Amino acid sequence: MAKNQTISALDIGSSKITTLIAQVSVSPVNYETEVSVIAAASTPSKGIKKGQIVNIEEAVECIITSIESAERMAGFNIESAFISVGGAHVASQNSTGVVAVGDPHGEVTANDVSRVLQAARAVTIPTARQIIHVIPREYVVDGERGVRDPVGMSGVRLEVDTHLVTVSSAALKNVTRAVNEVGIRIQDTIFSGIASSVATVSETEKELGCCVIDIGAGTTSIAAYVDGALSYTGALPVGARNVTNDLAIGLRVSLDTAESLKMSLGSKTVRMDKDSKDQIEITETGSTEIKKVARRTLTDGIVRPRLSEIFNLTRIELEKAGVLHRIPSGVILTGGGALTIGAEETARKTFSLPVRLGSPTGVVGLVDDIMTPEYATAVGLLLYGMSSADFEKDQSSPVSKMKLPNSKLFSRLMSSIKDLLP
Repeated sequence: MAKNQTISALDIGSSKITTLIAQVSVSPVNYETEVSVIAAASTPSKGIKKGQIVNIEEAVECIITSIESAERMAGFNIESAFISVGGAHVASQNSTGVVAVGDPHGEVTANDVSRVLQAARAVTIPTARQIIHVIPREYVVDGERGVRDPVGMSGVRLEVDTHLVTVSSAALKNVTRAVNEVGIRIQDTIFSGIASSVATVSETEKELGCCVIDIGAGTTSIAAYVDGALSYTGALPVGARNVTNDLAIGLRVSLDTAESLKMSLGSKTVRMDKDSKDQIEITETGSTEIKKVARRTLTDGIVRPRLSEIFNLTRIELEKAGVLHRIPSGVILTGGGALTIGAEETARKTFSLPVRLGSPTGVVGLVDDIMTPEYATAVGLLLYGMSSADFEKDQSSPVSKMKLPNSKLFSRLMSSIKDLLP
């Protein structure tokens, strides 16, 4: 791999849009690939609801703000990026493919692997859906199962068991259009649950069997591994914002106040009333009167029931997929919603499995602010892109990465100039 290649990630979420820019190089000491983050920027998102774009104009403005902030930090412009995709429209299924080895007297080649993956891709799906991932779970060479890499093996029949991830074509087109409006070329689109798992799960946990639950603001993404292979992926139309809404309704406060309250509940530095350490002061919307609310009332009466609902819905999906009892390594909670108070304890009671908080790993550089669960997807996009076969294609030096304004911004600039003319 060439040294100092640049890679970018754009995580388009319901609450924030994050842009990461990193340099990928090979260490001269141990010859291992190293991903060094050189720029990170995050901006609140608009026009995005439950993981899907509902207003192109607003979404584009937020994407531009996030990308330009990261570009200023990096000192150069980016041309392409790996993009996250999420939402309740994400679905999955397992498929198999079978082909005859091209040279029955020789060895399995990369071309044979490509052909068998294409065969596994040939499944019947609705016209309104599109396949974004074809992930091999295991290969079978002449009846010998459990093969991870068949290239170089001798055989006449090659089979593959794959995991397919599909999304709504309309939702994917909206994401593509919004990113293209900014002038960024999409290198690949990755399901947010898979990206989060790349950054937070160890190989040992995958081999034993585990489940990653990425609790975002509007959706909850799920990725379950069995015997080292991805076996189920999906998404639920509920997330941490539902907890915020419940607090706002129950306490009759604004959404901003409810969000701040939700985050402070999980903080050790939460400000409490001096007379009663178990009470928090709040002010209702439209009132100046300060009201004291018991901390236990908020956590046990509002927050935990909503978290329990999210985890119960996840449990039902895992039971339907037949993987609930095949993940003894437990549950990895990540995403911004994983920081909600009581999330780990509630998940532990719901699944009766070990539960831990998943923070991203595998990158170095400017990582002080991004090594938290809420940035797991963005970091995972970098790591996924680094291992992508298409990564080394069409890479250029930072000096050459100067781009002209996109058509939308250019037209607005010309309109403003015309307004100033007499």
